Amino acid sequence: MKGLLLGYALFAFFSVIVVYLFYLVIMLVSYKRIIRIIKGSKYSKYDELSGSEYVPPVSILVPSYNEELTIIESVRSLLNLNYPRYEVIVINDGSRDDTLKLLIDEFNLIPKTTYSVGQALEAMPLRGVYHNPRYPKLYVVDKENGGKADALNAGVNVSHYPLVATIDADSLLEKDALIRLASVYMENPEETVAIGGNVRVANGCDIENGIVTKVRLPDKLLPMFQNIEYLKSFLAGRIGWSAINGLLIVSGAFGLFRKDYLVKVDGYRDGFPGEDMNIIIKLHKHMMDNDLPYRIAYCPDAVCWTQAPESLRILKSQRKRWARGNIKNIFKYSSMMFVPKYRAVGLLSMPYTLIFETLGPYLKVTGYLALIGLILENMANYKVMLFILGISLLVEILFSCGALLIEEIAFRRYPQFKDLVKMMFYCILMTLGYNQINVFWTILGHIDFIRKDDSWGTMVRTSWKKEAA
Repeated sequence: MKGLLLGYALFAFFSVIVVYLFYLVIMLVSYKRIIRIIKGSKYSKYDELSGSEYVPPVSILVPSYNEELTIIESVRSLLNLNYPRYEVIVINDGSRDDTLKLLIDEFNLIPKTTYSVGQALEAMPLRGVYHNPRYPKLYVVDKENGGKADALNAGVNVSHYPLVATIDADSLLEKDALIRLASVYMENPEETVAIGGNVRVANGCDIENGIVTKVRLPDKLLPMFQNIEYLKSFLAGRIGWSAINGLLIVSGAFGLFRKDYLVKVDGYRDGFPGEDMNIIIKLHKHMMDNDLPYRIAYCPDAVCWTQAPESLRILKSQRKRWARGNIKNIFKYSSMMFVPKYRAVGLLSMPYTLIFETLGPYLKVTGYLALIGLILENMANYKVMLFILGISLLVEILFSCGALLIEEIAFRRYPQFKDLVKMMFYCILMTLGYNQINVFWTILGHIDFIRKDDSWGTMVRTSWKKEAA
């Protein structure tokens, strides 16, 4: 029994270490890539591009459901971007609060008696479209509730431009964020089908009129942990994956897409909590099935600020939804795995996601249970146990600190030395309970998947004006 328990504990431990070693390779690719990005940005003339007639026009889609606390500030942020030609389409997805009323009152919107609606993508019926010539860029679409994917499809149908950007209604774009995405697109417009932006945690920042005026670290525990998670995911992970064209997700909070390809893959799919992951996998599959040259890129210096949940209840709901979306998409497209035709996506990205994000929590839990079994049976080798636990925690800390190093080298959004020290302290602190509870929530999300629970879950917004107080 001792041999079996110890053997399994070592198997789980080394399996996790192997996955982390692969993640180390991705992080090293990210370091190499970020140096190129830094050099390139020095010669990019974003101010000139923002007034150029050659920059392609963009339709910004803002799916909204019960967003009365944040929608006005978010829209004001979008109406003040440094971009030559764009439109903002807010899709009110049957909100039950005052989201629509606030928009109508704030911008003096009136119903359009005639409007063009394409029927390219399936979506719930529209109730009306609102506009005010004083705000020529802004359109508000009111529709029956159908979920986020359905709202995005409706937005695509009413959009006027060949590129569409998606942004969450609780998010704020920096003024040059869209032009930075467009500049990446313009490098290779024939092959670029999607570009992801960088999402950062706005909790604690000073915000005025929809603009982050001063970057500050979150002053609460949970948003601080999430801030480090976002840095790790977006800087240490997605930069590397995009470098090998293996990116599996462009965050729904901020991304840019070619509309024609969104239509070709039948748009966003209802019933997938991870609609942002689903659309990217569909695009990968379509392009490779048709042997078309393409890239799905990532632009780390195009920044979107978002609200992070501040309560365990809301965070739990979010993480369970993410876990459901992850496993549902991986199972849906499992036929792509280990197939050379699908290149980096099939041979690296999807297997990694399956092992690390889907099966990883079970390896960790069962490994810990095996160690507990050894203790209960008085068969524990304490030196081996301490070694396993110590290495596991050290590896997690090092990877989090690696993301901070990329942040410090490339962006320095937190220029004060005390901020860096504080984040390093939280990198250590989050390994002592927070990471473990995330594993538990992931397993609960998988249970919801087995129960076929596709509900969006509970999200509670905080007014941006409160952040500025």
